[in-house]
Amino acid sequence: MQHVPRSPYARALGSRLDELHPRLRSYFSPLPEGCIGVGEGVFRRVGTPRRWLWRFLKPLHDRGVVYAGWQMAVPFRITNRLVSTRLVGERDFLIPGQEWRMSDAVSLTPHGRIVDELGEPSIVAASFDVDVDDGALMLTSHRVGVRLGRRRIRVPRALSPVIRLRESFDDASDRQRVAVTIDMPLLGRIYEYSGDFTYRIEEDA
Repeated sequence: MQHVPRSPYARALGSRLDELHPRLRSYFSPLPEGCIGVGEGVFRRVGTPRRWLWRFLKPLHDRGVVYAGWQMAVPFRITNRLVSTRLVGERDFLIPGQEWRMSDAVSLTPHGRIVDELGEPSIVAASFDVDVDDGALMLTSHRVGVRLGRRRIRVPRALSPVIRLRESFDDASDRQRVAVTIDMPLLGRIYEYSGDFTYRIEEDA
């Protein structure tokens, strides 16, 4: 029987995994047993410069979903763990005067879409269509839901934010690049972060 990769990204991509840049294939492939993935780098910008949005984003900030503010040149650290079939990530933003953590858990639906549950405990879930563009991984949100108590409510498409992620590798700098944007109908861009980092696999202490 053919082995099916446990990484949700590798399973979603299937044979298209080979279209990724070789360094990204390693990043999105299964982690060896007993190991974690660690990334360290700098975000050029994080959050939104539209100050009036900060108070509306604060409840999500407190649950580790999005950063309610606007910062430039923010050092950060990523820690990835494969727990059963889910890729669990923690992103520590070293913002001046504070340290803020974003938490998420990525899994795969039976329909082959990536689902990212955000927050600790999870409060937002988004399903994504997966694509490869010139060696980079591209995610575009398909549906977004919000958890209220034990209920998960789908946001109507007409009101739903559009979340896009591009993960690429730059050979010139030997660094991995990531860019995430969130756009709302009528409001436009409400959140973003982008930067670059180095990545390594090490034993989980």
